[in-house]
Amino acid sequence: MALNTLTIKSAKPKAKKYRLPDGSGLYLEVTPSGGKLWRMKYRFLKKEKLLSFGAFPNVSLKEARVFKDEAKKLLSNEIDPAALKKELKQNKLADARNSFEMVASEWVEQNRSKWAANNTKHVIGRFERFLFPTLGKKSINDITAPDLLTIIRRIEKSGTIYTAHKVLQNCGQVFRYAMATARTTSDPTTALKGALPPAQSKHHASITNPKKIGELLRDINGYEGSFITQCALKLAPLVFVRPGELRHAEWQEIDIEKAEWRIPAEKMKMKAVHIVPLSKQAIAILEDIQAVTGHGKYVFPSVRTNTRPMSENTINAGLRRLGYTKEEMTGHGFRSMASTLLNEQGWHWDAIERQLAHAERNSIRAAYNYAEHLPERVKMMQHYADYLNGLANGADVVSINRASKS
Repeated sequence: MALNTLTIKSAKPKAKKYRLPDGSGLYLEVTPSGGKLWRMKYRFLKKEKLLSFGAFPNVSLKEARVFKDEAKKLLSNEIDPAALKKELKQNKLADARNSFEMVASEWVEQNRSKWAANNTKHVIGRFERFLFPTLGKKSINDITAPDLLTIIRRIEKSGTIYTAHKVLQNCGQVFRYAMATARTTSDPTTALKGALPPAQSKHHASITNPKKIGELLRDINGYEGSFITQCALKLAPLVFVRPGELRHAEWQEIDIEKAEWRIPAEKMKMKAVHIVPLSKQAIAILEDIQAVTGHGKYVFPSVRTNTRPMSENTINAGLRRLGYTKEEMTGHGFRSMASTLLNEQGWHWDAIERQLAHAERNSIRAAYNYAEHLPERVKMMQHYADYLNGLANGADVVSINRASKS
């Protein structure tokens, strides 16, 4: 007699397991613990075999009958449904072992002992930030050059060419490891040679090596030229605005108590109000120079007249005086420095982009969203200032990765 849902729900456990048949080999097994399991008994090559379909109510009576009918079709084609189920399960497990995330993680573990801890952290951070969300579960053998190009183009558009190059480089290393361990037959990154411009070809010269950044900051602290120029050089790394925005800074735009510099839309490249959270270090610099220029309009006035801002060449001239060539560092390079380091160390991509005041596709949205991600930006700016302070004081590497933030 065929089963019905009421009969199944009413079935009570007994001291020993028992069966409720539904016909054509399908039955419900009721266990002493109260479990209700779908089973199908069949014969293949003259041997009695058993197939499991799951437990009621997760698998309904209707679904169990569909599974039974599918198994019967396989048997009519001389296919053992239990053997096929086992093969599919093994293939699924193999796919999981061959996923990009699994292979990449295995490659990292293979190399962890050879790398510095900080380098390992950066490599893992790049995978988790840029690759795993999109490609992590995908079989490494199914990933194509266009898949990777989409990701590195997005990174490139954010202005972090260095990071785009590193992501592509790490992908190539993972694919070559996968080839060596017979998980894939090709490396799609080879088709992307030349897809990215050189790390500095489209960007202003910038120093991004932590040790060299520390040297630069110490050189700035020892600058022996104009006090106003020195203050501008000190503030530039802490606010990473465009050089034109820095030299046109006005005292009326700066609120020391709120620790905020609010740049009017008309001064911004994107024609939207821009908020610069001021770290404790930035406030200290502004308080120092306020005693000298606070009576006038501009924070960094011209040496000739306080009614005009400093020359557009002043920052770069200061860097040249310190011995840095235009191929090594520019005033605009403080932006690239911040972008590279903050992206490398895991800060929220959109928070970084908003703080850099990069192009917003929707100009109306840009006009209203100048305060977007502001709480995280405030925290990010203070951590970044602390990080630079550590480098200036001679620290090897001061971590500001997200795990260390409170």
